[in-house]
Amino acid sequence: MNEDFWSRRYKEKNTGWDIGSISTPLKNYIDQLRDKNLRILIPGAGNSYEAEYLFENGYRNISVCDIAKEPLRNLKSRVPLFPENQLLQKDFFELENEFDLILEQTFFCAIPVEKRPDYAKKVFELLSENGTISGLFFDFELKPNGPPYGGSKEEYLTYFSPYFKIDIFERCYNSIPPRQGNELFFKFRKK
Repeated sequence: MNEDFWSRRYKEKNTGWDIGSISTPLKNYIDQLRDKNLRILIPGAGNSYEAEYLFENGYRNISVCDIAKEPLRNLKSRVPLFPENQLLQKDFFELENEFDLILEQTFFCAIPVEKRPDYAKKVFELLSENGTISGLFFDFELKPNGPPYGGSKEEYLTYFSPYFKIDIFERCYNSIPPRQGNELFFKFRKK
């Protein structure tokens, strides 16, 4: 689960999680945002169609973090004007910036299960006062041989409830067909 692991997945085009565009739930969520000055982080961003969509819609304070360089290059080739200094090739757990919004799309369910409590604590630390984390978690039986590893709403709440107010946490009604019934949309605000 290090840089070499993820780079190899991209080089071999072993990226079954990549749907080739922004997911419908995240697109709909972004469409209702109003503050173009939000400092946004997309962790474990992969090809980051979310960052592309945000950038095309006037957002400029977007940081894209991935441990592998290939997906960051892919984003830069699709969006040549995307600022190089906002493409962060590093381990998410080493980030030290502050953000108003963290967008989650498949990263959480791709990290080893034992790192999930660390993830919840890290996003809490990275968010500004009243900051929000929002996005999608997979909702299917926890698998020992991921990624993705899956999980349940009840499990996820054990990690996030100590740090966040739960504004929304429900099954997605607008998932793409292959993920229908297997995604939870959430919006958590920092306590």
